[in-house]
Amino acid sequence: MQNGHSIIKAIRAGLEREPRINLHRWPIHLEMGDDGVLIMQGDVENLSARKIACGIAGAVPEVRGVVDRLQIATADPKGDGEILDVLGALLLDARDLKNCTLRVMKKGQPLALQKIIDDDASGDILAAVEAGVVTLDGWVISLSHKRLAGVLAWWTPGCRDVVNALEVVPPEQDGDDEISDALLLVLEMDPLILHSGRIRIQTQDGVVTLQGLVRSQAEKERAEQDAWCLFAVDNVINRIAVD
Repeated sequence: MQNGHSIIKAIRAGLEREPRINLHRWPIHLEMGDDGVLIMQGDVENLSARKIACGIAGAVPEVRGVVDRLQIATADPKGDGEILDVLGALLLDARDLKNCTLRVMKKGQPLALQKIIDDDASGDILAAVEAGVVTLDGWVISLSHKRLAGVLAWWTPGCRDVVNALEVVPPEQDGDDEISDALLLVLEMDPLILHSGRIRIQTQDGVVTLQGLVRSQAEKERAEQDAWCLFAVDNVINRIAVD
């Protein structure tokens, strides 16, 4: 087995070769423990760069685990209160969360934005923000609800990381179809995606392939970033054409 220095050197070489990762602008600190677990720390440009970097590290045979402490850099930092206010508005505006109790943690106390007292409620979501990191606690009735809440957190300006601890009640088995269904929902509700009906989604083994036609490069890139925002997505292949 290679020593830690050699493993880190191999990982760094892989990161250097990946065009979607810019180590010169966004350096990543790598630390290998005696147990073979790699710790990754630093800022990255976007969520795709983060997931790709973790995937490169995890693919090295000698790496027994990856501790992901990477965060998303933001050109316009926001205070935690401002992030929480915008996130709360996004959660309230989401059609598929209309039957969920929605709460935010303000000054150490939960503040209800929307209360659903109903046996058929779709969930109870508590959002908190600390140092730009959004944490979602509580429960929802489906994986799609959980993924949607996570995407809304990632959409919030100033968000540097999302800890999605929502429990799905009753539990559901996850899979490629669940990812595709959630992404379809997200694209339909994204105000920056003007032609979601023209985008085709295929997911296999956690790899999302996007195809179809949109009117702008910005729309194409936004659709890809929406896919990266979903948990359990390991890679995104963007074959959308701009007409």
